Amino acid sequence: MPRKPAQPAAADENAAPGGAAAVDRALSLLTAFRQGDEGLPLAELALRTRLYKSTALRLLASLEHAGLLRRRADGCYALGPEVARLQSIRAASFSLEAEVMPVLQELVDQTRESAAFHVRQGQERLCLYRVDSPQVLRDHIRAGDVLPLDRGAGGRVLLAFDAAGGARGKLYEQIRRDGVWVASGDRIEGLTGIAAPVWGATGELQGALTLTLPDARLKSSFSPAVRRAAQKLSQRLGANPASPASD
Repeated sequence: MPRKPAQPAAADENAAPGGAAAVDRALSLLTAFRQGDEGLPLAELALRTRLYKSTALRLLASLEHAGLLRRRADGCYALGPEVARLQSIRAASFSLEAEVMPVLQELVDQTRESAAFHVRQGQERLCLYRVDSPQVLRDHIRAGDVLPLDRGAGGRVLLAFDAAGGARGKLYEQIRRDGVWVASGDRIEGLTGIAAPVWGATGELQGALTLTLPDARLKSSFSPAVRRAAQKLSQRLGANPASPASD
């Protein structure tokens, strides 16, 4: 009789609805690679995916055959040439707007509030993309507007997760711990902003996803919704869902 695993494989906890378990598990071996991993031994891959070594070995053989992984002379596995080929195709057709806008629209549909994507521009921040709330009472920031970096939830998040190590102080330490920030009246009195960081494929900060609304319409469900949207966008931009940056 085959042994039952002590705990479910990582892929089984987030299986694709209607998908194939073997494919989910094979893909989990690919997503087990993190920034800085040049090669991983079988034992580490099994540990990260919670697969039996025998199961992982069979799946690795298929991935190696497809060119998605390669086995090095030292026995470790590294990403294969097919990954580079697929990435070159993706890069040639990539559109940031096409990745960001559906996530913003989905968040607006869920909350009926305004959502935006902000990036740092020197000592300010730029509203790069925006979907307005369908409600009459809302803030009136537009895509292309430049806003303060040191006021508002989006600016605070950009400062907190800055590549140079992030801004100092208890406020920014709290933002880094929580991974989402709610600021009421920080930029405009009566206006609440909720923001979370968005990450890229190599773990770099891409921007801040924000939700803005009148203080009176703030709901406890909005913060987790913003964080989930930021995580979803991070994954669309190539961030590994297992990476600490996208937790």
